[in-house]
Amino acid sequence: MSAARSGATASQGRCARLIDWVDERFPLTAMIKEHATEYYAAKNFNAWYVFGVLAIVVLVIQLVTGIFLTMNYKPSATEAFASVEYIMRDVQWGWLIRYMHSTGASAFFIVVYLHMFRALLYGSYKNPRELLWLIGMVIYLALMAEAFMGYLLPWGQMSYWGAQVIVSLFGAIPGVGADLVEWIRGDYFISDITLNRFFALHVAAVPLALVLLVVMHILALHETGSLNPDGIEIKERKDSRGIPLDGVAFHPYYTAKDLVAIVIFFALFAAVVFFAPEMGGYFLEHANFEPANMLKTPEHIAPVWYFTPFYAILRSVPSKGWGAFLMMMAIVLLFFLPWLDRCRVKSIRYRGWTYKLALAVFIVSFVALGYLGLQPATELVYVYAARFFAALYFLFFLLMPLYTSAEKTRPVPERVVYDASH
Repeated sequence: MSAARSGATASQGRCARLIDWVDERFPLTAMIKEHATEYYAAKNFNAWYVFGVLAIVVLVIQLVTGIFLTMNYKPSATEAFASVEYIMRDVQWGWLIRYMHSTGASAFFIVVYLHMFRALLYGSYKNPRELLWLIGMVIYLALMAEAFMGYLLPWGQMSYWGAQVIVSLFGAIPGVGADLVEWIRGDYFISDITLNRFFALHVAAVPLALVLLVVMHILALHETGSLNPDGIEIKERKDSRGIPLDGVAFHPYYTAKDLVAIVIFFALFAAVVFFAPEMGGYFLEHANFEPANMLKTPEHIAPVWYFTPFYAILRSVPSKGWGAFLMMMAIVLLFFLPWLDRCRVKSIRYRGWTYKLALAVFIVSFVALGYLGLQPATELVYVYAARFFAALYFLFFLLMPLYTSAEKTRPVPERVVYDASH
């Protein structure tokens, strides 16, 4: 026993010396303390707070699977579709890697939308977290760009015609529209040149920007601290050692909880990958299993489900220019959320009924627009419904300064309210 104990002690000593050696050259221990073991978060976090971690998990999945896909993919208009088929049929485990990547794209947006919804619930965009929200919104834009450019790469029917529709929207910009469309495509139509530049941006430029933005997002979060479900700043009340009275160390308390969420996520993720990778045509459209044909337009062109709310807004307006403008404004308004919300209370737990009702209507309108964006534009009932829900979507933002400044709120407790049932 004494020999085993002395061996363990010697091993620990070597590890300590190695860590000391690294710390002299790189602030490893300081980083772990600052962002994990000595980063204090409120003790009342609930299940809504796991989606930020899950977003990082999905980002890693996308980066790793993307690297393996590029090893066999050929960014050429004549070979792209065939190379994807080769990956699916002949590359060892290629089908799994491709399905993980395609499922991961949808999982990314599901997680990000839930992460944004949590911010709307608890006011995580309000002072002093305005910059944190703005960085998050830039991440959202980069993610949309990454997904759109990746959508073209399989060079299937929906990839080709979807890109044709979306890129042509830039032509609605007065004065420079036509030249901008030609510059984006690199040609007079979607061609081999377009595929090559989208491939370069999808595998190099945008992922690098995404990783940098995620690091900035985390640093900004740890600077201001995570807001809790009560909307109370725990940094305002500390003990003699400078530790928040209502906080616990992120590690091991929340890393253990996040690990449970990650295991559940992987179980659900695996279920989709192995049993429903196409998800009935929502994750992988049926038309995309046909090679791109510029002489044959699909019966119904629609983007992937995570773009359909904005696509429904675009189609609801007869004028192409105004439709493109409103679609753009539907995203831009999200950036101004910290300044549109005038309520002095952050968390929905203590806000008035007006904000709760407005948020419920906003969520219903967003989901309804998502559904309507998948339906054929030839049916007038879908067009009128899209106009109705688009109006509700915009009213949520445009009327926000009025109903948030006038709403009656409940008193916010001075300390964090911990309830194991939340």
